[in-house]
Amino acid sequence: MKELSPREAHAYLQTTPNALLIDVRSEIEHHFVGHPPAARHVPWNDGPEWAVNPDFVSDVEKLAGDRKRPLLLLCRSGNRSEMAAQALIAAGFSQVFNIVHGFEGDLDEHHHRNTLNGWRHDGLPWEQC
Repeated sequence: MKELSPREAHAYLQTTPNALLIDVRSEIEHHFVGHPPAARHVPWNDGPEWAVNPDFVSDVEKLAGDRKRPLLLLCRSGNRSEMAAQALIAAGFSQVFNIVHGFEGDLDEHHHRNTLNGWRHDGLPWEQC
């Protein structure tokens, strides 16, 4: 699995038109916290049980159409997207990228996000539903 910073991921998406950006966060996070405009939402896990989505790989496969299509995965901090990326690689996807620091970034010393790194911290485009 390859890793990209949010800025590297944004640049890659600009230069690779067939790349697919997948937001693996919960539905609540995707809609209410915000997401990159081009992101497609396929949750890795979601409430109320927070179990891993048993259809994750097949849902991504439907969106991608080809296991060779570049896939960039984004979550809150890069942890869930890393697990989701590993599942896709195990399923035979060959170009999978994890976006480190995710959408909201790492926790700071006060346990707040969006202050150290991440998609929003880096000033990259995002929107709320």
